[in-house]
Formats: sequence, structure tokens, C-alpha cells
Amino acid sequence: MGCWGGCEPAEVAINTRSTQSFKRLRSCLNAIFSSLSWAITATSRELRHRHHFGSSGTPSRGGKPKLIVLQMNDLSKESATVLEVGEEGVGQRIDNFLLRVAKGVPKSHIYRIVRSGEVRVNKGRIAADYRLQLGDMIRVPPLRIAEKSSHAAVPAREFAIVFADDALTVLDKPAGVAVHGGSGVSFGVIEQLRQARPEARFLELAHRLDRETSGLLIVATKRSALVKLHDLFRDGGISKRYLALVRGRWQNALQHVRLPLNKYLTAEGERRVSVGEGGKEAHSIVRLIARWENFSLVEVELKTGRTHQIRVHLAHLGFPLAGDDKYGDFKLNRDLQAAGLKRMFLHAAKLSFAHPLTGQALELEAPLPPELQQFLTRIDTNEKRSHGTI
Repeated sequence: MGCWGGCEPAEVAINTRSTQSFKRLRSCLNAIFSSLSWAITATSRELRHRHHFGSSGTPSRGGKPKLIVLQMNDLSKESATVLEVGEEGVGQRIDNFLLRVAKGVPKSHIYRIVRSGEVRVNKGRIAADYRLQLGDMIRVPPLRIAEKSSHAAVPAREFAIVFADDALTVLDKPAGVAVHGGSGVSFGVIEQLRQARPEARFLELAHRLDRETSGLLIVATKRSALVKLHDLFRDGGISKRYLALVRGRWQNALQHVRLPLNKYLTAEGERRVSVGEGGKEAHSIVRLIARWENFSLVEVELKTGRTHQIRVHLAHLGFPLAGDDKYGDFKLNRDLQAAGLKRMFLHAAKLSFAHPLTGQALELEAPLPPELQQFLTRIDTNEKRSHGTI
């Protein structure tokens, strides 16, 4: 018979009286068993690989390939899961990647499994700030989360689109809708959009708007676009202009407002911002659009993007926004509600920037929502306008 695993072919006769023949037989049998064991192990590894990634090497479920696992349900709760980084994950920090794919797992637990080495990239330990590269193999240990109490499902919703291509989508967000869930809000624009587009592999907010602010909101549909958009926002490469109605008669045609802003919490635990020494630099440029006896319509260009920047800057100068329930004139707000203004008058009207991937110049606008335009018309009917047009 022939031998496997490197022993020389030979006819082996079993002769109990021949020690040499017996040793040769034992050597051949050991080689055969070793080869069979190696083949079984390799086949098992291949099957596990296909279970996680599909035959193409990309993660899959039920044999259907895809780039990366995107939901907690795709991660094993009983054994380690191996994920391959696709285009959508390139450049992302490993901690943020894990927080995204393991939604519901506490952040503290994510950092613990990274620090302890339970998370491995290409079989090696990594720090929480490691940035992923295409093709990285990530080992994620078993993860369990407490069962959530039943909540109403996030309703799928599409929003008015101002611009869209394969890298980003710019929406016209209505007032009264949060951009994301949290702080007592079950869901927002991004969660509803994901429900409406289950086939989308990547949908992430590029920036934020206050819940009561309407207007232009950028959603990245490629990670490479998101990274570049963040760079543009940080470096002042995106021009953001808002329309605001304020109480009082604004005088200057153009005014730069540079006032530092501090964050603090109220006794009730609500987040607030105030002007104060030692705060973060904040720069707004205010342009007068129209002025009446008791109100002014202004355009505010943000040179920095601090929380509640427009609302706090204008209120500090004595010109609170109409309908602002945090920094406004509360008595006036009640009168305005009775007169038909049921929301804060702040609208993200214009965005100007170079497309993050193509460099194309984009000049985007969202008109005033009907309820705000109708309220301006009412003011224009009841008060004398001394400047500008609407």
C-alpha cells in the first residue's frame, strides 16, 4: 500500500516477528492519521469562514455575502465573531466601529473588551483609537445585552430631499423632529431613515440641528464622505446660514458677534448654554433682512458651530428668537402661540461647500416652511416694515 505524509512508498508486510517492519508500519499509520486530521481541521476552518463571510470572503448570513456585519443581531452571543472591514469601515476608530455594530452594549463594556485584548484585529491587540483599514479581520468576543422592554417600532420615514448622490443626501428637516434618538427621544431622523432604507449599508449624520430647528441636514451615505465632511465642518469649509425672527428692531446691516459660550446643567438636569469668560470661542455674522415695529428678520452665518450658538448670541444681545422656549421671552412666546406661531422661528436655509469626494461646488437652499412664511406675512400685514423685503 502507498503511504501519505512523506513516508516512502513501500509494500509493508505485517510480520510480528520483525521489529523493523512493525516500526515502519506504525510510522506510515501515524502519517496517515496526521494528514487526515489536518484535512478535517482545514475543512472545519473553511466552513466556519464561509458561515461568517460567505465564499467571497465578505460577512454573510444564510450564504448571502455582504461587506460588514451592521447589527447587533449579526453578532454571536455564544462564541466569538470574526468581521472583515469593508469600504464603509475604513478610517473609523475601532471603538466607534464596535459601538455602531454592537448597539445596546454599554460603552464601558466596549472599552473593557478592547483594553483586555478580547477584541483583536488581525490576531493582534489594538488600542481603542486604532483606525481600521480595508480587509482588517476583527475578532469580537461573545456579547450579551439585557432584553429590552417592548417599545413601539421606529416608523420608517423619508424626508424632503434637496440633494442626493451616492456619497451624501441633504434633507429638509421639519421642525419638531430630533435628528437622532436620546435624551428622552426614542428615535429621530437618522433612525427613521434607516428604517425606510433597509438596503443602505451606511447612513450617518454629518452634523446636527436642534429639534425645533427646520432646514438643511446632511446625511453621509459613504464613510469616506463622512470623514471629509467632518474635516470641512472643523476647518470652516462649509458655509451655514440660518433665518431667524427676533424680538426687537435690529439696526446694523451686518454685525460680527464674537462671544464665548459655556455649557451648564440646570437644577432639573437640562442642558443650557450661556455667554461667559472662559467659554469656547463662538463667532456669528448677523445680516439684517427685514425690520418691522416689533420684530426683525435676520440671516445668521455660523463661523463656529457651538451648541445653541445663534439662540444664545442673539438673546444675550437683547434680541431673543421668537418662540424659543429655552432662551426666549416666555410671555411673548405665549402671545405668539395665540397668534399662530407654534414653534421656534429658526430655519437652516443655506449650505455652501465643495462636494467631499468630487470637489463640485454645491449651493443648496431650503425655503421657509409654510408656517413660518405665513407668520411673516401676518406681521407684514399688521406692522409697518421699515427695512427690506420678505
